[in-house]
Amino acid sequence: MFNFSLIGKMKTTYALAVTIPTISMSFLITYLFNISVVYWEQYFALTIVILLDGLFGIIAGTKREGFKTFKALKIFKSLFSWIVILTTTLLVEKAFPYCFWISETFISPVIVFYLISILKNATNSGFIKAKLLTEIMKKIDQHKNI
Repeated sequence: MFNFSLIGKMKTTYALAVTIPTISMSFLITYLFNISVVYWEQYFALTIVILLDGLFGIIAGTKREGFKTFKALKIFKSLFSWIVILTTTLLVEKAFPYCFWISETFISPVIVFYLISILKNATNSGFIKAKLLTEIMKKIDQHKNI
């Protein structure tokens, strides 16, 4: 005769083994989704700046040395890395309210450097004239001539 109580125990064990990780992952994914919805402007700005820099970098690199796939794929590696760093800083800000300044402190310099890189790559790819870039850089450093 077959012991049907064993089937009930197997179903319960299997249900717990599947349900607990599923609920945990659902919670984490929902939490990260909520973070990304609340701070969508920061994610959007970071993504656009990195992709624009990458686009101009690919165009400039293609003119200089031809298209390099591994260099083009670095854009997505960089984008993923900075999104993970932004998410981590936002999680720390949310967990510790007195650390409200962390994301601005870490991400703002990155945005500025990428914007400068966009200008350089746009000049190298021919979208901005070198004379205009020089004029922009002079205006940025005007305070040094005082």
